[in-house]
Amino acid sequence: MKIIKVLSLIMVLFISVGVATGYVNLPVENSITNIADKKPLVLTDENFAETISEGVVMVDFWATWCGPCRRQGPIVEELANDFSGKVVIGKLDVDKNREVAGKYYIRSIPTIIIFKNGEVMERLVGLRTKSELKKTLNRYL
Repeated sequence: MKIIKVLSLIMVLFISVGVATGYVNLPVENSITNIADKKPLVLTDENFAETISEGVVMVDFWATWCGPCRRQGPIVEELANDFSGKVVIGKLDVDKNREVAGKYYIRSIPTIIIFKNGEVMERLVGLRTKSELKKTLNRYL
């Protein structure tokens, strides 16, 4: 009987720790991961030219190690959802795609470039607010 109580206590402890650390997946309604339906397009050296060739395209040049880039990321994701069907929103990791980063002289990140039919319309260097980016995108629609 004592062994069953000890084992029950251990099981409760493992489940509690698992939930607290995220190792146990319990369904959560209205989870923040379900908010955005549309994600930014992952751009690479291979798909970049074709992606920017038509329409309005906003590209976020970033890197995983960049703190301001990590803060800019959720804003870019929100814009991808807000402008779905009107503007292509993409992200290009400069460490993995050096050819495009070099072609557009990306020296500081985050850098956001707005393209229209393949032509650079605007370049924004540094962390930007959602309202500033929305205003900028709306100028090219």
